Amino acid sequence: MAKQAKPKRKSRAKASRPSVRKLALRWGVRGVLGLAAVMVVVIALHSIVRPWAGSYMASERHRLGKIDRTWVPMREIAPVMARSAVAAEDSNFCLHWGFDMNAIRHAIDGGARRGGSTISQQVVKNVYLWHGRNYVRKALETMITPVVELLWSKRRILEVYLNVAEFDEGVFGIEAAAWHYFGVAPKDLSPDQSARLAAILPAPQDRSASRPSDFVLRRAAAIRDGAATIRKDGRAACFED
Repeated sequence: MAKQAKPKRKSRAKASRPSVRKLALRWGVRGVLGLAAVMVVVIALHSIVRPWAGSYMASERHRLGKIDRTWVPMREIAPVMARSAVAAEDSNFCLHWGFDMNAIRHAIDGGARRGGSTISQQVVKNVYLWHGRNYVRKALETMITPVVELLWSKRRILEVYLNVAEFDEGVFGIEAAAWHYFGVAPKDLSPDQSARLAAILPAPQDRSASRPSDFVLRRAAAIRDGAATIRKDGRAACFED
């Protein structure tokens, strides 16, 4: 009687070999973790080294041919300008860790003129991401903002913000804005001039600090009062010497 052939056993190497899908997933996870690690290193470096201009500024330079922008350290910016920017865009800047939940709720309810983005979030968007409304950018912003808050001082965050904010078409940063609108250095800005510059944010294309509309004048007056208030109640302590 003929012996029945025994079924061949799969080789151990073949059985233990991971599938293509598992390999792709494994390398995908490694890639994401690697990019995240690089991003953390870059953000940490930018806590002391001047960060790059950002994609929006680069696109405007390409569109216009040139832009007006000169980096200036915080010590050469009038303290009242820093307080005015905070009063205008993020009055609880010293109190939050990157997200102002009250401002977000007000923005959702439609009760605030500005959006719910903090100065920290705007820095992340301007330096590391891109402009525009989409879920991918917002998700990345949500992940990167706490890292910036952890690795940078509040003073550094505000310094970068004042150097990347757009104040007119092709005019970026407080140094260019101060000369463009008032013909003075940023360290010589008066409380009224500082409030007007802060009042044209975040829509400088539709507003002017040197030829203010009634809306800008009203907003500037409120910002001037707000800047004085946050100085008195300690909400400016985290970025002032």
